[in-house]
Amino acid sequence: MQDTHIPARAAGLFRRLAALFYDSLLLLAIWFVATALLLPFTEGEALPPNNPLLSTYLLFISVFFYGWFWRHGGQTLGMRAWKLQLRNLRPGVISWWQVLLRILVAIPSAALFGAGYLWLLVDKQKLSWHDRYSETCVVRLEQNPDER
Repeated sequence: MQDTHIPARAAGLFRRLAALFYDSLLLLAIWFVATALLLPFTEGEALPPNNPLLSTYLLFISVFFYGWFWRHGGQTLGMRAWKLQLRNLRPGVISWWQVLLRILVAIPSAALFGAGYLWLLVDKQKLSWHDRYSETCVVRLEQNPDER
């Protein structure tokens, strides 16, 4: 990866975390609805929180949520609010493989006391661990694409 591929306006840590917070609220609401859709199959009984099928189901929904937005414009709703956009460092649209890699590396990035996110504070290109691993970057926009 060369410096020429990184846009000049890489997003800072605060904006990324703010967008992530907005998206987590939306994703939580989606999880509630998705879980409620399962109630007819359990005769109205709550599913135990440690159920591996429920965890897998919610993980699939999360990957689809982020993947859909990132592959269709590069912005989740939280990213739109904070004028951020995910971009591919390779030519073309972000692939589902990149989406999966980004999410799988973002989990330990956050779980290790945020080390993967904090890394962008010392990285010359302002890339987090999951940016580097998935060959993507988050940039700050002056305006959202449809506002131009």
